[in-house]
Amino acid sequence: MSTEADRAPALPVRPLPASAFFPPPPPSLPPLPPMPPRDAGRRSGARTLSAAVCLVLGLGLIGGAVAGSWLADGGAGTAAERAFARGGTLWRTTPVDDLFPPVLRADAAGPGGAERAWTRIGVAPDSGCEEAFDPLLEKALAPAGCTRLLRATYTDTTSTAVTTVGLLVTATGSQGMRDLRRRFADERLDERTDLMPRPYAPRGTVAERFGDAQRASWAVSVLTDAPAVVYAVTGFADGRTGTPPQAATLATRPGATTAPAQAGLGHEAAALAGRVENGFRQTLRQTTGQEGSR
Repeated sequence: MSTEADRAPALPVRPLPASAFFPPPPPSLPPLPPMPPRDAGRRSGARTLSAAVCLVLGLGLIGGAVAGSWLADGGAGTAAERAFARGGTLWRTTPVDDLFPPVLRADAAGPGGAERAWTRIGVAPDSGCEEAFDPLLEKALAPAGCTRLLRATYTDTTSTAVTTVGLLVTATGSQGMRDLRRRFADERLDERTDLMPRPYAPRGTVAERFGDAQRASWAVSVLTDAPAVVYAVTGFADGRTGTPPQAATLATRPGATTAPAQAGLGHEAAALAGRVENGFRQTLRQTTGQEGSR
C-alpha cells in the first residue's frame, strides 16, 4: 500500500567409487536361447497388447488426475472462500485512497442524527503490529496473528476531534475469525478501557498531540467474511487529558451523559470505523467480481 509518510561441522570428504560416475563394463554375451515353440509368438503378442493397454489406462488415469488438480486449483472453494482469501492480500494492490479516502462523509452519523464529514490528515506506513495496541488488546488479538497493519488519521470539519482508523490484516482462517468475534462478543472486549487501540499522531497536523492519554472513545469490529479487524480511536485535538474513556458502543446509546458521549466522540469512532469497514468490503467485492469474470 502506498503511504504519505514502510553450521554444522563439515563431514569428511570420501572419494566416490568409479561406479558412481561410469557404468561397469557389460558382461560377456550369454549364448543365444533356444528357439521358442511356435505358439510363443502369439503369447508374446498377447503380453505386448496387455502391456500397451495397461500403459494407455495408466496414462489416462494420470492425465485425469492432473486435469482434476488443475480444475481444482482454478476454481477451488466457494465464492465466499475465495473472497476471504483475497481479503488477506487486498492491501498490497489497493490504493491508499480506496482504503482510507481523503474525505469521508456520513449522514446521521453524529449525535441527534447530525451529518458528519472528516478529512484525512495522515497515513502511517504499513507495518507490523508491534506496540500498536495496549498489551491486553494485543494479547486478545494474538490468536488471529498479524499480517499487516494499516492506519490513517482523520479530523472533523471543526478540527476539534481527531480519529485514527486502523485495518489489521490477520493471518488466520475464517474459523479463527469467527472464534475471535465470538470471544469479543461474549466477553465484551470492545468495551474494556484496558483494551484500547493506540492512535497514530502525524507530525505537523492537528493530531500531533493525540497520544495514549488523549484517547476518549474507540470502536473495534472483527470481520468474519475477511481476515481483518477494523478499529477507530478518537480524542480531542487540543491534547486535553483526564477525559474518562468510554467505548463507542456505550457512548452512542440514547441518554448517555459522559464527556465522550456529549462531545460526540463515540459517534466519531463508530462512524469512521464503519465507513472504512464498508469501503474495504466494497473494494473486496469489486476485486473478487473482476477476477471471477476473467
